[in-house]
Amino acid sequence: MASDDIVTFEVADHIAVVTLNRPPVNAINAAMRSRLIAIFDAITDRDDVRVAVLTGAGKVFSAGADLKDRPDPNTPGAYWHHNRITRETGNAIKECAKPVIAAVNGAALGAGFGLMAACDIMLAAEEAVFGMPEIDVGLAGGAAMLSELLGKSRVRRMMFTGMRVPAAELYRLGVIEAALPREQLMPEAMRIAAEIASKSPLGIKYAKHSCNFVTLMPPRDAYRFEQNFTYELSRTEDAAEARRATLEKRKPVFRGR
Repeated sequence: MASDDIVTFEVADHIAVVTLNRPPVNAINAAMRSRLIAIFDAITDRDDVRVAVLTGAGKVFSAGADLKDRPDPNTPGAYWHHNRITRETGNAIKECAKPVIAAVNGAALGAGFGLMAACDIMLAAEEAVFGMPEIDVGLAGGAAMLSELLGKSRVRRMMFTGMRVPAAELYRLGVIEAALPREQLMPEAMRIAAEIASKSPLGIKYAKHSCNFVTLMPPRDAYRFEQNFTYELSRTEDAAEARRATLEKRKPVFRGR
């Protein structure tokens, strides 16, 4: 399968739809990781994209890393290179300047769960399940990612047992935005995406940047950090247009300036 097909990328109305497309279970191999990194880096620079939706083809979002694509630990440097690319796959989504919505259409396990966790807003089909099954194949990993979403006890139980959690439970815990019938998943993701795309591109860029960094700071510093963004935004053409549109009771026309 060509690299362009292993993850598809379509843009319309300022919304990019990125689809994992490696049947039957969208197992993540090196080619898929490289393609995802390239796509999300490109999204950052593309003026025609204001928000992205990440989903999977078929009935599985991603069953995780492809066990047939493991590095040879006896080859010097191979494992470290593999680990670096693995980290950067999630980082490409987190660091993308545009918001990314996960529309999880089925099971999201291991690295597949990690892809969802890297996104900004998360929705899932009702039949989706989530887990970190690394322990069952003699590996370990994922605590750093899980700890951003779940409490201590649930993280450790999932890590130590490989248990799978249904979408309804993640919704109950407030981890995901919604657990929906499969046929409603993409329409809802696209509805949210369209709402985000209607906002000021500069405002959204700064809002995501702020969300990524304030959790790393003490509250006093975080608030000052956000206020600096508000000041910079207040001097933009988009901010002036937003104020005019509100007073004139019309939809704003943003130019990203």
